[in-house]
Amino acid sequence: MLDIRLFREQPELVREGFAKVGRDPGLVDQVIGLDLKRREAITEVERLKAERNAGSKDVARTKDKAERDAKIAAMKLVGDQITELDAQANAIDLELHNLLLDLPNLPLPEVPVGKDEHDNVVVRVEGTIKETNFEVKPHWELGEALGILDFERGVRMSGTRFFVMKGLGVRLQRALISWMIDMHVDQHGYTELAVPYLVKADAMVGTGNLPKFADTIFHIEDTDLWLIPTAEVPVTNLHREEILDKAQLPLRYVAHTPCFRNEQMSAGRDVRGIKRLYQFDKVEMVKMVEPATSYDELFSLISNAEDVCKGLKIPYRLLQLCTADLGIATVKYDLEMWAPGMNEWLEVSSCGLFGDYQARRANIRYRPEAGAKPEFVHTLNGSGLALPRVIIAILENYQNADGSVTVPEVLRPYMGDIERIG
Repeated sequence: MLDIRLFREQPELVREGFAKVGRDPGLVDQVIGLDLKRREAITEVERLKAERNAGSKDVARTKDKAERDAKIAAMKLVGDQITELDAQANAIDLELHNLLLDLPNLPLPEVPVGKDEHDNVVVRVEGTIKETNFEVKPHWELGEALGILDFERGVRMSGTRFFVMKGLGVRLQRALISWMIDMHVDQHGYTELAVPYLVKADAMVGTGNLPKFADTIFHIEDTDLWLIPTAEVPVTNLHREEILDKAQLPLRYVAHTPCFRNEQMSAGRDVRGIKRLYQFDKVEMVKMVEPATSYDELFSLISNAEDVCKGLKIPYRLLQLCTADLGIATVKYDLEMWAPGMNEWLEVSSCGLFGDYQARRANIRYRPEAGAKPEFVHTLNGSGLALPRVIIAILENYQNADGSVTVPEVLRPYMGDIERIG
């Protein structure tokens, strides 16, 4: 949610930002109009309350009964006007609040302007794509041949975009999760959390998933509970409606959860394999920081995610996302691993800085110093990393000519020193 003062004091800045992200700049005028009507109604209510207070004192001083009754009747009319204007102000306030919830964040000046994902900018490529003397198989062929991926039974029990992972495939995933969390806790200084997988609508609103993305998340019928699309939702809302001390910042959290996404919104895309699913696992990093440090914290976040890619020794690239692909971030970078069997780069992490956009929605503040007015924190999050696609990258980059898969060295201690899946 954007600060209403931006619309009052810098409307052209907001119009420019909306145009960059493909939203109607005319929305700024709607906000300004509602804000003006709301303030006018409140001002009139305050004037009428002052008039009523003065009238009440006048009534108390009036001795003549007829005159007194007339003044009481007049004050009753003023009270009725106050009630009506209060209702109008509340209705306008609700309309304004709902409009602000639907509006995007503003991109930072350095974000490249683009029309779609094809306008994202490759910042750099790390690692070397290996040449092989055999035909590299896609993970769905490799996984089934190794007996670690079962698509038929997954679809039979749950439908399309579900699968069953078996045997050493499951152990590989568990090893990957444990290694990533240990890295983020021991080397990067994050605190591990175990969080609910179901949250109330308020939590979804807090991170910007509601109301805009309601059609991409799953709702439990006849309840106020939603399945989380990422651990970002419960972790960011951990300090909802709190005022933190400056000494507590920065807060850095990491959590592993399943994630639930309504991929019907991408019907026809990536139907083979485990690239795009209704349910998948992910390790998520979340930060709450002072505004002055948030930009540096973004690149620290990216570096933390990159350390996973480097540890696995899988080629990857860093992209800066254009304005059309930001979501609700003010600036965002993606990490993509190379998948030779699919012959494409796969997004495994999206690291975004949200400024105070989420903190305003969730009312997460901190006190800069004793006695100072509370200010909103800045929030950041990024995958550290997303499991299905990292599993794809491991299977396709570490496969051998005989159809086996070599286990990355960093994961072997988590797999009982198993060196090969075959």
